[in-house]
Amino acid sequence: MLPKLKPIAMKERISLIFIEKGNIDVIDGAFVVIDKTGVRTHIPVGSVACIMLEPGTRVSHAAVNLAARAGTLLTWVGEAGVRLYSCGQPGGARSDRLLYQAKLALDDTARLAVVRKMYELRFNEKAPARRSIQQLRGIEGARVRTLYQLLAKKHGVKWSGRNYNPENWSASDPVNKCLSAATACLYGVSEAAILAAGYAPAIGFIHTGKPRSFVFDIADIVKFDTVVPVAFKVAARFDAHYEHHVRIGCRDMFRQTKLLKKIIPMIEEVLAAGGMEPPLPPEESVQPAFPDPEGIGDAGHRT
Repeated sequence: MLPKLKPIAMKERISLIFIEKGNIDVIDGAFVVIDKTGVRTHIPVGSVACIMLEPGTRVSHAAVNLAARAGTLLTWVGEAGVRLYSCGQPGGARSDRLLYQAKLALDDTARLAVVRKMYELRFNEKAPARRSIQQLRGIEGARVRTLYQLLAKKHGVKWSGRNYNPENWSASDPVNKCLSAATACLYGVSEAAILAAGYAPAIGFIHTGKPRSFVFDIADIVKFDTVVPVAFKVAARFDAHYEHHVRIGCRDMFRQTKLLKKIIPMIEEVLAAGGMEPPLPPEESVQPAFPDPEGIGDAGHRT
């Protein structure tokens, strides 16, 4: 007898897929994209962490339903993914982890400890002692500006600062276009992992007050080790179609570094620095799952 179907673990999945200009539906049980000529492209929805839907896509209720049951995050984004309009919930979010995360964020001492751990993981050194979150944010900003300058010099790219207008994508210079496309990829993967682990993207520690504050917190830890170098490399090598080349570069880098295997353990490590004991999961917590097969009897049947 074949084993029961179950979702693929997040760490074993493909990081993300972008879809544009197509109708997304479920046909014969498969998640497909249909272009204007009627050609079908099958998407392995259950083996993808995040599917980013760009302008020109239409998605059916059946497709959203299948993605939710498979634990795959759907996000509706702008051109090149630089704006997030809405996102789904891949399932598995549980109140115990949400409350644990909120408790840490509301306690000043625990929150500072979490921020210091994020700083340590990001820069591979302990955060300066006796500094507030605002002071650490300022130190971090100065170091980030220096890192941008060093990468620009290394790749021979003209750099005048991180500056782009999400309302006018074409007005940005090439390197800022590359950086925006690269960070959008990282944010999508990070948000998929955060939701799959049962936490809230909006409850941040360094970043606050935004729908994806915690996404920015987690993504920033690995940003300069992953997607930022890819962005500068693409800006130095190509003259057009920056977002296309950035996505390919990020996809390959995610696969080579096995980033999805690292994000959820990193989240747990960061939150554990707050010094609070995480609660045990309730017995009734629901994970993403395919529907159970029908039994041989009704609800009152005894086995």
